Amino acid sequence: MKRIALFGRTFDQGRAEAIRILLVGLVEKGVKLCIYDLFYQKIKGLLPSDYEAEVFNAVRPPLRCQAMVSIGGDGTLLEALTHVGDSGIPLMGINTGRLGFLTAFSKDEVEAALEALLTQSWNIEKRTLLALHTEPNPFVQFPFALNEITLHKKDNSSMITLKVMRNGAMLNHYWADGLIISTATGSTGYSLSCGGPIILPTSENLIIPPIAPHNLNVRPLVISDEDLLHIKAEVRGKEMMVSLDSRSAAADALQEIEIRKAPFTLNLIRRKNQDFLQTIREKLMWGIDKRN
Repeated sequence: MKRIALFGRTFDQGRAEAIRILLVGLVEKGVKLCIYDLFYQKIKGLLPSDYEAEVFNAVRPPLRCQAMVSIGGDGTLLEALTHVGDSGIPLMGINTGRLGFLTAFSKDEVEAALEALLTQSWNIEKRTLLALHTEPNPFVQFPFALNEITLHKKDNSSMITLKVMRNGAMLNHYWADGLIISTATGSTGYSLSCGGPIILPTSENLIIPPIAPHNLNVRPLVISDEDLLHIKAEVRGKEMMVSLDSRSAAADALQEIEIRKAPFTLNLIRRKNQDFLQTIREKLMWGIDKRN
C-alpha cells in the first residue's frame, strides 16, 4: 500500500477545498495517510468520516513513505524538512503562501499534484544542505539548513566581527550586522535581499553575503559547496544569534563555528518540465514590460 505523509502548520477556509480534494483523492485510491499531528487536528473534518489517519511528530517520524507533501509556503516546507531529515523521502510543496520558490504546485493545481502523487510522475532534484558544527550546538536534533545558515548580532546596537577561514586559509574579517552562508537553493531567499546573486539551485556553489557591512567594498562572494568554513565571532556580549533557515537560537560567541556541506541531500519533487528560470520570471515578474 502506498503511504504519503502530509505536513502543514496553519489552516484557513480559503484553502479548505484544495486540501479536501487532495485528501479525498488520495484516500479513494487506497493511499495510507500519515499526517503531522497538530495539522491533523485542524483538517480531520475534511477526511471521510470513517477514515482514521496515522500521525507523526518530532518524536514519532513518518516511516516508509513514498513522499511527504508540505501544504503552505516555503517556510512550511523548510519545517517539513526537519521531519524528513536524512530519510531520503521525497518532499513535495503545494504553495498556499506567497512566492513559493521551493514548491512544485500552487493550490489551484492541486489536482495535478494529486495525479503526480498517484503516478509518481515527477522529477527529483537533489538539493544541497549545510551542516552546522559547534560545541555546544543549539540545534542538536537537526543541525542542517536547506537555504542558509546566518550568524548575526544578538542585540540591536553594536556590529559583529566575524573572522572567516576557508579551507584553513584566511578569507576575510567581516564587520557587519551579520553574515549569511547560503546554498544555491537559498539564493532566492535571505541572500537575495542582502544583494546576493541568483544562481541555479543545482549548481555546486555557496554564497557568502554580509548583512549591512561596515566596509562598503565587501561584496557577496560565491565559493564551492565543497569548501570548509570556520568562523570565529567577536561581539561585546557572550552570545550571538545563529539561524538555520527559519530556526534561530543563541550560541556561545566564544566557540568556533564550522560550516560544511551536509552528508545527505534533499530529494525535492519538481513537476515534469518545471524550469527554474521560468519560475524566476513568474515569481519576480521578469520581463513584465509593455515592450514584451
